[in-house]
Amino acid sequence: MRSVTYSMNVSLDGYIVGPDGSFDWTAPDPEVFRFWIDEIRDVGVHLMGRRLYEAMLYWETAAQDPSLGAAELEWVALWNPLPKVVFSTTLSTVQGQARLASGGVAAEIERLRAEPGEGDIAIGGATLATEAAAADLIDEYRVIVYPVLVGGGIPYFARDERRSDLELVETRTFNSKFVYLRYRVTRQSAP
Repeated sequence: MRSVTYSMNVSLDGYIVGPDGSFDWTAPDPEVFRFWIDEIRDVGVHLMGRRLYEAMLYWETAAQDPSLGAAELEWVALWNPLPKVVFSTTLSTVQGQARLASGGVAAEIERLRAEPGEGDIAIGGATLATEAAAADLIDEYRVIVYPVLVGGGIPYFARDERRSDLELVETRTFNSKFVYLRYRVTRQSAP
């Protein structure tokens, strides 16, 4: 069965965006960017909300930017053909390999798991992750912690999420500044 992963950059105080809606503190670090390039290779489909979709729209036409380096062009080559499912009540159309979700997150994940396909089902965005976690559908949490305190905003973890026991699977430090944490959800077997 395809794994569902929730991956985002996060401030040390636990936010994916600051109180003003910005995430400029996640400015690309070459080593971290290389890591995300390698991670996207294992993704079969990416689920995202409207805000993340709109932020990632840049990449749809980025290949035309003559200032892009080899790493950015490699990202474009992997990201653009990747199937994406966008959850939005305000968008009526999406671009590229994206499609609008026809149902809720839980139904979409179950449908994707039932279809033939390879690669993880990646979730980007705290709102979608909260809904998936409430339905016990997230298998792994993956974060890169940035050394900044932003003091509020959108938290990586919803405050009303139920308890989930986790097993540390991997850690990695980048440039002695950023820390990657990968946790697998441990589910109790039925008696």
